[in-house]
Amino acid sequence: MFKVLAAYPRLDYLPRTMKEHLRIGIVCYPTYGGSGVIATELGKGLAQLGHQIHIISYALPMRLDSYEGNIFYHEVEMASYPLFEFPLYTPALASKIVEVARFESLDIVHAHYAIPHATSAYLARQILGNDMKVMTTLHGTDITLVGLEPSFLPVMKFSIEQSNGVTAVSRFLKEKTLTNYGIETDIRVIPNFVDTEKYSRIECGQIRERFARSDEKVLVHISNFRAVKRVGDVIRIFDEVLKKLPATLILAGDGPDRSACEHLVRELGIQEHVRFLGKQTELVPILSSSDLMLMPSQSESFGLAALEAMACGVPVISSSVGGLPELQVHGQTGYIAEIGDIDRMARYAVELLGNDTKMAMFRQACRTRAVEHFDVKKIVTQYEDYYREIVQREDAQ
Repeated sequence: MFKVLAAYPRLDYLPRTMKEHLRIGIVCYPTYGGSGVIATELGKGLAQLGHQIHIISYALPMRLDSYEGNIFYHEVEMASYPLFEFPLYTPALASKIVEVARFESLDIVHAHYAIPHATSAYLARQILGNDMKVMTTLHGTDITLVGLEPSFLPVMKFSIEQSNGVTAVSRFLKEKTLTNYGIETDIRVIPNFVDTEKYSRIECGQIRERFARSDEKVLVHISNFRAVKRVGDVIRIFDEVLKKLPATLILAGDGPDRSACEHLVRELGIQEHVRFLGKQTELVPILSSSDLMLMPSQSESFGLAALEAMACGVPVISSSVGGLPELQVHGQTGYIAEIGDIDRMARYAVELLGNDTKMAMFRQACRTRAVEHFDVKKIVTQYEDYYREIVQREDAQ
């Protein structure tokens, strides 16, 4: 049950220390990537706790697809001028944050991604000249790819250092940030999460029948089909598995490498065994129809798709990069191999798919780990506690 904020006293007339609930601005990308999903789901979880949430982005986030009490969406308007060859999103976003902060009396702005979101939030705070706090969550690409560009590095470092609080989604990403940027800012690790009530294995025999025959195993991969996801390796691993046992591969998502992957499937002659589903908003039936997930990524700061699979009882074969070893347990929830080791990943897959007893144990271990360590209710309260800590710390100064 959502708590309607209007049922409470006007919070802007109360001293900050008396506020039971906070007014939180969440700045994020609206797309299919993990940062936008986490930001939106975090907003939903905080709203259920009674906080007033204001999501600021250039489009409606994918996961904000129905009415949610206490959540308000603010679109960043982009003007087009012949003088400017490229859209000026950073100042437009800063202006929108200023507007929302003024009219909604925001206590804190939570920026997901340092560039441009934390940069715009800092600029907005300077314009407002008030005590609005800025918290930044680092998700991965902003640190490992974008921020290391020489033209962005000084702005990235400055934006992180000027935030009142900083979080990273894995220990790997925290250490990478501290090492790459040479900063001394305290970074708190708060992992990504999943709603384990929604992401839970369901009976979907009819859906599985659309993908595969009854004697076939179903392997799945979900991503944005970028080079770092190494979807070509997924296809090659599956090709090796297919030589050992009957199977079908489900590829959900879309992106720049999709055409090359379709070409590779035809080149290997396995097109009858591979299903390209494109972007999907409802993943539970797909995951519940699957036996094994393949995630041979080159870079993965956390691996949200793997966590969603684990919550649905789907073991994961992954590379050993980034935060993936923090997410899953080798030999219990799946297997971990070195980047590009297609043969080893294929052997792991064949071994697990061919052993029903071991598969049942792995499925249960996946579900247990997701529920005990990464459930939304446990992680959202960590963010809530950090918000309060930031607000109270700054007020005390």
